[in-house]
Amino acid sequence: MGCSLKLFGGQRSLGEMSRSHGGTILRIIKQMTTKRFHEIRDPVAVFVKLDTAEREVLNSAPVQRLRHIHQLALTYLVYPGATHRRFEHSLGVMHLASRVFDVITDEENRHDGCRDIFPAVDELRYWRRVLRMAALCHDIGHLPFSHAAEELLPDKKTHEDLTYALIKSPEMERLWNTLTPPLNTNHIAKLALGQKELPMETFSNWEAILSEIITGNAFGVDRIDYLLRDSLHAGVAYGKFDHYRLIDTLRILPSGENNLSEPTLGVEAGGLHSAEALILARHFMFTQLYCHPVRRIYDIHLKEFLLATLPGGKYSADIRSHLQITDAEITTEIRKAAADENHPGHLPAVRISNRQHYRLLYERNPEDIKANLQSVQMVFEAACVEFGEENVRRDHYSKNAGIIDFPVLTPMNGIVSSWVLSEIIPTIPSIVVDSVFVSPLIKAKAALWLAKNKTDIIQRVEKEEEQ
Repeated sequence: MGCSLKLFGGQRSLGEMSRSHGGTILRIIKQMTTKRFHEIRDPVAVFVKLDTAEREVLNSAPVQRLRHIHQLALTYLVYPGATHRRFEHSLGVMHLASRVFDVITDEENRHDGCRDIFPAVDELRYWRRVLRMAALCHDIGHLPFSHAAEELLPDKKTHEDLTYALIKSPEMERLWNTLTPPLNTNHIAKLALGQKELPMETFSNWEAILSEIITGNAFGVDRIDYLLRDSLHAGVAYGKFDHYRLIDTLRILPSGENNLSEPTLGVEAGGLHSAEALILARHFMFTQLYCHPVRRIYDIHLKEFLLATLPGGKYSADIRSHLQITDAEITTEIRKAAADENHPGHLPAVRISNRQHYRLLYERNPEDIKANLQSVQMVFEAACVEFGEENVRRDHYSKNAGIIDFPVLTPMNGIVSSWVLSEIIPTIPSIVVDSVFVSPLIKAKAALWLAKNKTDIIQRVEKEEEQ
């Protein structure tokens, strides 16, 4: 059936109109029916919006690769719902970064002591686009299964190094130049990685604040999204907090009590409780989810498999090779190795595929630490002697809570440090995980052995010193 339009009382086919008007009407129709803005449904953000030019960046190989990188590595073997990927997290970070930008740049939300930091309106549009693209691309350097085996990169490189190289790669450079206006690649890299990862770069106050929106220790939207998203998919409540209230009360404020201090991200007094809830949510997500002992031992087995399988036991730092390897390739190799006794990674592959992971034997606890600060080390060494090193593993991880300090704008006392105003923030403890695992084949025997000998093992150092 031919397609036709009835115009001005006559009916003509699109072909006739195209021939007689040089395709003008077809171009008009195409423009009328082509969407300039697009919406992506998301379980956290509900809708993530982007325009056609930004969608080209979304469709690039480095960003699309994130569809195949699990956000939480092998956590889905413990929490079956935690199968979400870095791709949707990156969309969420872009969405939240845009919301924060719109709040802090609103004329009514500008603090008198920081008004000079804001660029002109036209420049604000440019920087909003830079921020969105930096947020979208902030994780494109992640290795398969995310953080699980990042130390296997050569020359002490990190996923941030790969992100930096990819943002500046020819493919992405071409995309930055097609945006309106064209974006400065260096601006995108700075905002995506922040001052901590780029110590050799000079950041203006404005660039420092925009990078803080993504990477900040207090209010970084990378952190906000992963807490909400990981909590949702894992089926736990620990990561939930009122991020709507928090974002609506964010402000650019002087970092000190006088207006001459450097500007930084702070919060109005009404958002302090939401900020405290964010910090508590992070602490509980680490203690209850990210540091779950079974999740941690799967990371160890995965690293053992990669050490045995990757050439030289290392990932490649070449970005072309990086784009070719995802969780899918590693998972396929694990399945092959589990079925092949001659595969160099056979044993750790079996532990992962057949859920024959090592079992928790002993973990750091306050009572034993009081008796001997090296209690975990002592138990580990004794277990290795008793059962053989091949049957014992130790997991040690610590994350310092640090000093999370930000300015709070109060209605009566002006700007006050959160460290002074909050009764909760200074009390957040550091996270320390120190555990000993043993092969499931000897777990029962090892548990009986430890119950009988633990006191002697832990107190051995004191006895040796006395002698």
